[in-house]
Amino acid sequence: MGKNILVQRRGRGTPVFRAPTHRRISAVGYRQANGGGQGIVKDLLHEAARGAPLALFKLNEGHEFYTTAPEGLWVGQRIMIGSEVPTETGNIKPVGRIPEGTMICNLEVRPGDGGRMVRSSGGYALIVAHTPQGTELRMPSGKSIYMDDNCRAMIGIVAGSGRTEKPFLKAGPKFYLQQSRGRKWPVVKGQAMISASHPHGGGRHKHAGKPTTVGRWTPPGRKVGNIAARQTGRAKRKVR
Repeated sequence: MGKNILVQRRGRGTPVFRAPTHRRISAVGYRQANGGGQGIVKDLLHEAARGAPLALFKLNEGHEFYTTAPEGLWVGQRIMIGSEVPTETGNIKPVGRIPEGTMICNLEVRPGDGGRMVRSSGGYALIVAHTPQGTELRMPSGKSIYMDDNCRAMIGIVAGSGRTEKPFLKAGPKFYLQQSRGRKWPVVKGQAMISASHPHGGGRHKHAGKPTTVGRWTPPGRKVGNIAARQTGRAKRKVR
């Protein structure tokens, strides 16, 4: 009879493939600070499945919000939000008022959305120039974009840089990391299975035995390998 392959089991939505979102602390963003003001860093926390630490800010008006913490932030630090605040780590101000060459994080896509970009550990964007088209930013990917001058950002680099450079050393930490993100780990390659368990299984040697490129609308039991690939392997060199 065989058994369902991994992609079929994932589609059923069983607890193995379901992320434990009840362990997460809160959504991040500073939409509660749309009016500006001052506040204090109340706490620094770790959230499951998030590589960067979270900072809990409390404004003088009583509003609280969570956002990813920049490097150098400490509990009890005073932070300010507004157009004329100093360009210091942790402060939030519009990108049109931030000097060129400043590193920023927690960047807004639209003014007032509370910060949706540049939130991964060690990430930062760079203020390149102020132009009539808007503020030119260099993103972590290296791409340059233009943003509305009224979009706000937090000064600094997201904490947790170098996280991906540290080896796991043991399988246990890797397993619990993947579990917190709702991923099945470890994953056995299809060629190591029998033919009843995977389309690439079986045979006298470790080979798929059939083309590994499948169509976009292939049913789940066969949809493994290079899905709807336009090209595989090394591109052929054109001879002129």
